[in-house]
Amino acid sequence: MFYETEKNDHGLARPPFKSIAVPRPIGWISTLDENGNANLAPYSQFTNLTFDPPYILLSVNQGIDALRKDTTNNIERTGEFVHNMVTYDLMQQMNTTAAAFPPDVDEFEAAGLTKAPSVLVKPWRVAESPVQLECKYVQTIRLPGTSCVGSADIIIGKVVGVHIKDEFILPDGKLDILKIRPLARMGYSDYTCVDRIFTIEPSKAAGDNEERTLGLEGATGAFNK
Repeated sequence: MFYETEKNDHGLARPPFKSIAVPRPIGWISTLDENGNANLAPYSQFTNLTFDPPYILLSVNQGIDALRKDTTNNIERTGEFVHNMVTYDLMQQMNTTAAAFPPDVDEFEAAGLTKAPSVLVKPWRVAESPVQLECKYVQTIRLPGTSCVGSADIIIGKVVGVHIKDEFILPDGKLDILKIRPLARMGYSDYTCVDRIFTIEPSKAAGDNEERTLGLEGATGAFNK
């Protein structure tokens, strides 16, 4: 099949686009407003951008009221946020925090989650999460939408601190992803989690693969001359 996105003439019972770029990691973003009120919300349009230094990106669509989300306002006004990794065991708590609570509602409390203090930023971390990234706000790229909910704020943050629970680090220094079981977003209301891992060694078709290996592993500082 083929369809033009402007015509939206795919003829399917459900729109297919968000089921194409899958699986997507979930940015579980904790912030504070200017008065210190906590906010926690998940965003599946989320990824890392680069590693030296590390930057991450999340895309936050407007609400049906055509207003920007609390997450966007809090990040831009305070300059800080935390990403908390979502796991299979935390799916229900994540789902609770996705609800459209008023700004004065603490999603940590609504979902029964524990607040953990950060080191370099002020927003709380989700104590139950195995991995958290403390981030400083860098910039927002504003994308206009066809509808009010189509308009999105692409937020870029620099990772300044990383928390990893020791029980999820293997003897060889890798993260025990199978034990963590990160949750990922599919399309529709579907999710998946990591329960299988296989390795593909970098190809030597063009010669030595050392630089590619360092890049794949995100070896910070390895390319400094």
